[in-house]
Amino acid sequence: MTQNSKTGAAFIAVGTIAGAGVSATVGGMGLAGGFGAVGIGTAPVVGAGAVTGAAAYGAFKAIAEGDTAAFATMGIGAVGGAGVYSVVGGMGLVAPKVGLAFGIGTVPMAGLGAVVGLAAYGIAKLLDESGISETPTQLFERMEEKVLQMDYYSSAVMELEAFLTGEDLNQKFAVLEVEDELQALKAKFKKKSEFVTPKPSTRNIEPEIKSLTTEIPETWRCVRTLKGHLAGVNAIAISPDGTTLVSGSDDRQVNLWNLKTGKWLYTFSGQAEAVLSVAISPDGQQIASGSVDRKISTWQMDTRKFLQTLFYLNSPYSHNGFVNSVAYSPDGKILASGSTDKTIRIWGRYTGTLKRTLNGHSDAVLSVTISPDGKILASGSADKTIRLWDIKTWQQHCVITEHLAAVNTVVISLDSQTLISSSTDTTIKLWNLYTGELLSTLIGHSDAVLSVAISPDGKTLASASRDGIIKLWNLHTGKLLQTLSGCSPVAFSSDGKILVSGGNGGSLKIWSQMQSFKLDTVLSGEWWEVLGIDKGDRPKVVKLAYHQLARLYHPDINNSAIAKASMQAINQAYKEFQKQLNAHNYINFDK
Repeated sequence: MTQNSKTGAAFIAVGTIAGAGVSATVGGMGLAGGFGAVGIGTAPVVGAGAVTGAAAYGAFKAIAEGDTAAFATMGIGAVGGAGVYSVVGGMGLVAPKVGLAFGIGTVPMAGLGAVVGLAAYGIAKLLDESGISETPTQLFERMEEKVLQMDYYSSAVMELEAFLTGEDLNQKFAVLEVEDELQALKAKFKKKSEFVTPKPSTRNIEPEIKSLTTEIPETWRCVRTLKGHLAGVNAIAISPDGTTLVSGSDDRQVNLWNLKTGKWLYTFSGQAEAVLSVAISPDGQQIASGSVDRKISTWQMDTRKFLQTLFYLNSPYSHNGFVNSVAYSPDGKILASGSTDKTIRIWGRYTGTLKRTLNGHSDAVLSVTISPDGKILASGSADKTIRLWDIKTWQQHCVITEHLAAVNTVVISLDSQTLISSSTDTTIKLWNLYTGELLSTLIGHSDAVLSVAISPDGKTLASASRDGIIKLWNLHTGKLLQTLSGCSPVAFSSDGKILVSGGNGGSLKIWSQMQSFKLDTVLSGEWWEVLGIDKGDRPKVVKLAYHQLARLYHPDINNSAIAKASMQAINQAYKEFQKQLNAHNYINFDK
């Protein structure tokens, strides 16, 4: 260990001891605010002392070396601290043992952030002296990610001891008059960090398990909510030309929409029960739907005329159970269907006659799909298996049994090389379509994954889980790109620029891909429209939407005039939401 490293460690050690002393004197402490209340135990206060020590060492190094980098990290921290306050709302520190109770406003939070930033600088200097390559900015971003999450507010409390003596910092960053200087310093840092070579990872896991790791700034935003169904939406399909959307619902209806304008076009009626699945033929001329009433119905897209109901043998039904999934072959000549009767049926598209029944699953077939090259049919079932069928021979050539619960969805990449499955076991798995070999597992959802969709370029995967969360993944790296508030099902448009998902009740959400630095429209409308959510969404969903927009439009990230105006609209919208929240006497922010 170098002498500088010993000095830095000493600063942190002294701070830790001081933190322990504070805890012993003050006793039980807590942080109260709009989010509720969080208890502060001995460990967090000891941690506060450690952060204080790290910040002190950062100041010591900055003064000794005349390094302006320290001020950059302080500035970043100040902005982050103010951001936390704007989300959390009014805060206060309470310590009943010594009768301590005082409010924490925006200014102290900005100061707190500045101290955290300075601590990040001090730690980074230690890391640098230890031979670990990580810039202060990179370190702060990792710390900031934790502070911005509700589950880590208790971690933010660890720095309270530090800001209690940070009056100079509070004054310096009181009105956050550091934006221009901060931008220049961050640009300088970015340029320097380009020369840092990260150390390669030595992990070697077979098969690879890829967990959620943020990769790029959020680029998807809800631009429109479609309302027309009277109950939940179970299935959606988008026409090959990307102009028309079809949706099937528990209200027994199949609705037709103009995807570009969001205008409702037509309602196909006739199903006796809830519609569970829909599909559009490759030529965009035919629509098929599967229902709880055990029937498959087809319509002509352009004329809106009912074509036929598919029957097998002398039965008045298409299946002996619910029709969970329907899918056309790439050439449009056949239609495959999966049912709770455990079978897969193959139908002639034009004649409507049953060509073949595939048996093998021991429980309900939940999803069927046909590869773009027309060679393989894949099926997912409640029996926890995936089965691959050769379309020429209709023989089952592979059974995959890796999932621990029902396989809810199976999709195949456009190059017909990769099969992707989602399961009630909360995972998403990628497989070699022809060998059944497990390639990787995506972990990040906390509830059953009900639907997945692949973007046309094969780079992005969208997944929707039962808890109302949509995640976007980079398929090549397995990294999480973005988290959205929306429901199953999900589908990409043919150009990949639009993502459609389910919403609350009978609504649909239209998401548009946007470039962070090329936003050319100022956000406007009612508060829920500005935040891109439904008016009745849960507070947790509203908070998530606010975080995502703030990271997209904040002047610290996007310095355009339009972004600044939009950020003002976002803050105002969030204030309106908070007023409504208070009016309804909500207690738990996450409910």
